[in-house]
Amino acid sequence: MKLSIIIPCYNEKQHLSELISLVKGSPVQDKEIILVDDCSTDGTREMIRTRLADQVDKIIYHPENMGKGAAIRSGLNHVTGDMVIIQDADLEYDPMEYPKLMEPVLREKADVVYGSRFMGEGPHRVHLFWHYVGNRILTIFSNMFTNLNLTDMETCYKLFRTEVIRKIDLKQNRFGIEPELTAKIAREKCRIYEVGISYYGRSYQEGKKIGWKDGFKAIFVILRYGIFRKGRGKEREL
Repeated sequence: MKLSIIIPCYNEKQHLSELISLVKGSPVQDKEIILVDDCSTDGTREMIRTRLADQVDKIIYHPENMGKGAAIRSGLNHVTGDMVIIQDADLEYDPMEYPKLMEPVLREKADVVYGSRFMGEGPHRVHLFWHYVGNRILTIFSNMFTNLNLTDMETCYKLFRTEVIRKIDLKQNRFGIEPELTAKIAREKCRIYEVGISYYGRSYQEGKKIGWKDGFKAIFVILRYGIFRKGRGKEREL
């Protein structure tokens, strides 16, 4: 089965070239790489055009900064694989672990697989206590509305069967895409698995972008898609 890898990136000049090399060197042979530049301003776009254009299968350039969710939607429009995985460009997640996430789908057990940072025995960087606490609180809050028992709702390693994610009408433009995806796949009664992954988290000094404001936005998104179920009016971005 072919794997489509969507890489949303914004101002990742320092890491993007290395990330592309790691993705190309991952154990999955049948894959396509879809890179979405969300109007970077640090030289990332110029580097893509001059050094990376022949390293990926498709490149999408946003004319303005629209957010991670919008970048994922743009990438989904160009997917040709049987499975889709979201790969952030910040080197926090290891492309060598693609087979681990693909296995439940290949065994026809799962429609969606989450790579959990709070399961398994892989290496995990030790830092940012309150970020860890915030992730666990948001996961519990999301589980209350979805009736799932996820350990890591906010993980950025989510793999989907393509036909499943294409049924979902995604609205969120920014980091609210994570709780929205979870709410909507739960609503569709998808078969969801979790596998433990390694996690090489970076600090804010190293370029981490998600912050406390995104945590509050996630709460509103959980409430939005948890309270207003399918068929109760037109959904829109909060």
